[in-house]
Amino acid sequence: MTGVDTTVEARLDRGLAELDLPVDAEQRARLLALVGLLHKWNRAYNLTAVRAPEEMVSRHLLDSAAVLPFVEGPTLLDVGSGPGLPGLVLAILRPSLSVTLLDSNGKKVRFQRQAVMELGLTNVTPVQARVEAFTPVDGGYAQVISRAFSSLGDFVTLTATLVAPDGEWLAMKGPAVDDELAGLPDTIAVAARHDLAVPFETGSRPLVVLRHRTSDGACP
Repeated sequence: MTGVDTTVEARLDRGLAELDLPVDAEQRARLLALVGLLHKWNRAYNLTAVRAPEEMVSRHLLDSAAVLPFVEGPTLLDVGSGPGLPGLVLAILRPSLSVTLLDSNGKKVRFQRQAVMELGLTNVTPVQARVEAFTPVDGGYAQVISRAFSSLGDFVTLTATLVAPDGEWLAMKGPAVDDELAGLPDTIAVAARHDLAVPFETGSRPLVVLRHRTSDGACP
């Protein structure tokens, strides 16, 4: 791929193997092309603090890919998506998934649109809007995901109208997640927590799955 060297390819291949995520040739090519686009645009638009393409593989692509086993869809809203992460990666790896990327930053949404066009993705819709002003699809999304968008409490409060009644939130968090759990509204329950191992990264990536409590206070 243009702009992507063999070190990047090797890191991607090894990382996907460690995550036990098989990809076909088209998916692999799209992931590599996404790295190339990120690196190219980042020099002019400062989309991410990560500069080296090989670091983009681990800290962006593989970090995003690590949550794939917990993404069920069929609809996924990526809130505060930035340059389209994790949504673009998940859309590449699971073509049956309908992904909406939501961000208020114009230059980042322009990158999302360019990436969707150049990668030939038909299952991704970039939207430029503040989350408070965004109108959900009928019935809400099956899953709403965030990659360190805000605190857990703010995340579920700001997106409460965007999640389907039987849907769930997928919160990709950092080490402070335990402190944030205390700030959750009483109407929200922790359905699961997973500490994901991201290849080439130290520590683990906490993923918290949240759902609406039922009328009896239980988590469905």
